Amino acid sequence: MQINNQQFSRTLITKTIMNMKKIGAFFLLLLLVASCAETQKVTKTDYENLEYPELNDFQKPEVETFTTDNGITFYMVEDTELPLIDVRVNVRTGGVLVPNEKTGLASITGTVMRSGGTDTYPSDSLNVLLENRAASMETGIGFSSGYARMNVLQEDFDSLLPIFVDLLMNPAFPEEKVELAKKQTKSSISRRNDDPGQIAAREFEQLIYGENSVYGRTPEYATVNNISREDLVKFHDEHFNGQNMMVGVVGDFDAETMKKKLQKAFGEVPAGEKTELDFPDVGYDYQQSVNFVNKSDVNQSVVLMGHIGGLRDNPDYPKVQVMNKVLSGGFSGRILQVIRTELGLAYSPGGQFGMNSFYPGEFYVQVRTKSSTTSQVIDAVKKELKRIQQEPISQEELQDTKDQILNSVVFQYDSYDKVLGQQMSYAYRGLPSDAFEEYIEGVKATTVEDVQEMAQKYLHPNQLEILVVGNKEEIGDQLTKYGDVNTIDISIPQPGEDSQKMVEGNAQKGQELLTKMVHSVISPDTDLNTLTVKGDVTQMGRTMSTTMTVDYPDAIEQTIQAPMGTLQLSYKGGSGTMTVGGQERPLPPAMAKGLKSTLNRSFISIALNADSVNPKFVGTEDVEGTSYSKVNVSVDDTNVMLLIDPETNYPDIIRYKQFSPQQGSQVTVENRNSDWTVTEGVAYPYKQVTFISGSKSAEATYKSHKVNK
Repeated sequence: MQINNQQFSRTLITKTIMNMKKIGAFFLLLLLVASCAETQKVTKTDYENLEYPELNDFQKPEVETFTTDNGITFYMVEDTELPLIDVRVNVRTGGVLVPNEKTGLASITGTVMRSGGTDTYPSDSLNVLLENRAASMETGIGFSSGYARMNVLQEDFDSLLPIFVDLLMNPAFPEEKVELAKKQTKSSISRRNDDPGQIAAREFEQLIYGENSVYGRTPEYATVNNISREDLVKFHDEHFNGQNMMVGVVGDFDAETMKKKLQKAFGEVPAGEKTELDFPDVGYDYQQSVNFVNKSDVNQSVVLMGHIGGLRDNPDYPKVQVMNKVLSGGFSGRILQVIRTELGLAYSPGGQFGMNSFYPGEFYVQVRTKSSTTSQVIDAVKKELKRIQQEPISQEELQDTKDQILNSVVFQYDSYDKVLGQQMSYAYRGLPSDAFEEYIEGVKATTVEDVQEMAQKYLHPNQLEILVVGNKEEIGDQLTKYGDVNTIDISIPQPGEDSQKMVEGNAQKGQELLTKMVHSVISPDTDLNTLTVKGDVTQMGRTMSTTMTVDYPDAIEQTIQAPMGTLQLSYKGGSGTMTVGGQERPLPPAMAKGLKSTLNRSFISIALNADSVNPKFVGTEDVEGTSYSKVNVSVDDTNVMLLIDPETNYPDIIRYKQFSPQQGSQVTVENRNSDWTVTEGVAYPYKQVTFISGSKSAEATYKSHKVNK
């Protein structure tokens, strides 16, 4: 049906008038209420006399189960509210099974199962198919389980179910998708020290479980580099079989009909062998330790304090959770009320007493605060932990806490999908099917005495692992009052070839050639302190104007006219700032380190430090018709190769190796210099082309250089 502009206008005007009438009526009602309020005094207890209608009961559905000959257990719940069907698969597998040298394998396997598609439905074809039918398929593998999920319209279920099973059992694992997933993992590794909260969580796990524990490990460049396509295929084949699968289906279907469809679709899945998930014991000794991570680009501290937690099957689980809620239960929890509201020392404080199913969880309190109040926060947390042990809570506080828990659990079973998921989760973790009901009854039965008993039994305020991530210069010596401070090194290991192998060569001739180069680029009568260059840099197809001033030996000011606006970098003595759009923020440590390394490896810096770079002549090399003399120098524990033109003595080519976070390995950087121009006794190449492992990465064309501003 078509509606012309005039019809549309009339319709719009009519609706507007109707809405205005409704709004007018609403304000009239408000005026009437206000008028009544003036003539009728409302008592404080009137709200207690309000009557509420009975809420509709949520009927918890029965979950129908059956097991096929190949070992798959199926769970079914009919839900005819919407014409949708959701299928979820739990798989007994996980990162816990992966050896240390291949950490990251499980996660990458789960990613590429979906991103790579199958031989029948490659990823691009599968993506188009699902998009056209408003359907979704997902796969993934975590630390203690794997999963797959499909959500489809009822009418598409029959045609898409075989494709879903094909994806689950026959992933193609194309090499390019494997490499992409590895590259994405390496990118995450390179950024893992950006956020202080993530640093704190990662390092706290290692404090609790041990540096070499399977529970505290994270992927590293070296472990990701160790992973091959064959590893993914093997890991998948070992665990994705009938004995390790649970399949849940919820949606608009007839149970008997669905049972036959599932038996047919999953009937060809091999039974295989059941995977035994081996969760090592945690040998934890309660102790007080003080640990610090220096992050110079922040002005606040992230504080994590705690110790080992417990297991989910502990009979005290409900009581411990009530105790935990009293301490850190959102806005009403003591930690937030005291530290944020009363003392004003922090924002977003919180915590939990973790009780996992397969291995002990962690108890922790986390607080963010100003650098100057770091120790005050630590003292306040310890005080609250001791108070809940020494002083019984009030009956009112207990009831408020229990009400919070009981009022929130309604959301545990507010949909059939959640009912199914909970049932499968309990079965996977070996918990009884009525574990939730047992938890609720345990919460209801918890007393004031129970809360104090749990705090005395499970909290150890004098034996806390204290971890602070913050700015050393601003925090000062606040942490020393708690004992010896252990400084944690969070530098990311960079694998690859040793770039500082001892280079054999002729030292005397090397020094002679380097001296000639020094005199060629810096005239003997020139006292170089500052150099300013202006020009254009082209990278990734974009050309940007740049002005850079280097104040030797270790200060850089650079302005770049980038597509997003003006970018200003300022570096001196190990740190600096970055200003974009008028907003200044600290220079990330990795960027500051990169600027310093680039500066030190420049031919000007090498020339200024010629007496300390240990030059060695290592032969000649022909490049594009010129036979260059090769001189190796040592800069920051890195070998830098200078290819010096025998006629001009200019370093036309400079080579060195550096670590690439994107590739997770050492790459060869080669800078080619030409169009040398001499100004005020200093020679500078007005054209510089950079190659990374043989591929052109950037090109710079300079227009001027100025000596000693």
